[in-house]
Amino acid sequence: MDTIFEPAIVLMVAGMGFVFVFLTLLVGVTTLMSRIINRYFPDPAPRLAAGGNTQLPGEDPNLPVVIAAAVRKYRSRHKK
Repeated sequence: MDTIFEPAIVLMVAGMGFVFVFLTLLVGVTTLMSRIINRYFPDPAPRLAAGGNTQLPGEDPNLPVVIAAAVRKYRSRHKK
């Protein structure tokens, strides 16, 4: 019985080690790629209008109020 478990444990540890190394490399390469992209292609800084208007085009100023009312109505109908 001992001869069956020994190779199984070795194979399990080797597989887990391989997966750990692969995932570590994947995270490292993804982080490196993100840093390189951000260095050479940075996001442009948003420009504020001279009048101080921070509203984006197409943005409704009443949207937060409408969302809050919808959430309140949903919660009042679906009480536990």
